[in-house]
Amino acid sequence: MAEKSSVFDMIGPVMIGPSSSHTAGVVRIARVVVKILGKIPKSADVTFYNSFARTYEGHGSDKAVVAGLLDYKTDDKRIRSSFEMAEEQGLEYKFKSVGNASTLHPNTIKIEAGDKDRSVEIVGESRGGGLINISEVDGFNANFSANLHTLIVKAEDTKGSIAYIASVLSQDDCNIATMSVSRKGKHGLACHVIEMDSGLKPVTLDYMRSLSWVGEVVYIPDIDQ
Repeated sequence: MAEKSSVFDMIGPVMIGPSSSHTAGVVRIARVVVKILGKIPKSADVTFYNSFARTYEGHGSDKAVVAGLLDYKTDDKRIRSSFEMAEEQGLEYKFKSVGNASTLHPNTIKIEAGDKDRSVEIVGESRGGGLINISEVDGFNANFSANLHTLIVKAEDTKGSIAYIASVLSQDDCNIATMSVSRKGKHGLACHVIEMDSGLKPVTLDYMRSLSWVGEVVYIPDIDQ
């Protein structure tokens, strides 16, 4: 099915940098890391793949990813000085490039980031015009755009779990736009990724976290907020 386009898709976001794919998209991918962690990480290992591997320095993708890890938005003028700002805030980072990963999107980044208490690994694709796709979270297939309110639930792969989560969200008058489930083996850990048209009340998130078969609940509002 063809993807729908909007005026925003064609024009792109307000941004700092020469390219929406190489700057705005990269900033947004890195900000997803911050939203999942709930804080700015202390360290990050960033791998640029394919086209990004060849151009990330010249197009400012290196500064963009560091800016996103500092939770700067795409139009923040501090993107240009993100290396200096990272040093001030104690964020350590390393870059690596892989030029020929044929199974991955041309503009792909992997970010492994966190601190002594928590870490996350995501794989993101910059699709152009500032649009992104988060293809993996901690080794699970994810495939969300971060344009909508997104809920990530890691839970035991138990019978009826998908229907139960959907029913909880419906009680919060939440309309589900997309929902996908990835698991590591039958009856193992499953990762539910749900994109929604509206946000969730804190009480709903607290309730989901209280369920004995739920391990982790992460709520990501629209990434541009």
